[in-house]
Amino acid sequence: MRDVSQLLTLINGYASQGIMLPRTEFELAEGIRDFTVATNDADEPVACAALHFYTPTAAEVRSLAVHPDLKGKGIGRELVQAIEHEAEEIGISSLFAFTYVPGFFAQLGYDQVDRGLLPQKAWKDCLRCPKFQNCDEIAVLKNFNQNDTPFKSSTSGLRVLELNSPLVQIPVLAKP
Repeated sequence: MRDVSQLLTLINGYASQGIMLPRTEFELAEGIRDFTVATNDADEPVACAALHFYTPTAAEVRSLAVHPDLKGKGIGRELVQAIEHEAEEIGISSLFAFTYVPGFFAQLGYDQVDRGLLPQKAWKDCLRCPKFQNCDEIAVLKNFNQNDTPFKSSTSGLRVLELNSPLVQIPVLAKP
């Protein structure tokens, strides 16, 4: 919890440039257990990323931020790889992110996908986002086990996201 104010400064520094979404102190404190933090020699946070769960098999990489003076040194890559490792260890089969830098995620094996393939994100977060009506973030997705993808084809040709519940199947309004 002692890192919340510094993480808030780091994340909202990028948000003020329009390249990340802003976070509040409440949101960071509430989700602090989601975060992996990189620190410098003085034990000060210099980079962060969060693993945020949506279903028992799908999660999001969010709030990835590296201090501007340290960009390009591989810290962001290491954070994402640590999050991927944690996700795989606990049984997550796919990770997604909404990003303004899809090339970074492409280098790590993420594919660009239609946002409509990730309705759980829209229902949980996007409705309260200031950019909801004019979203310009790009959705990326990485499946760890290609045989265990959360997306299944429906008879109508649409893709369906299965939420591991026999009661819930959500048709996605985008062609694969």
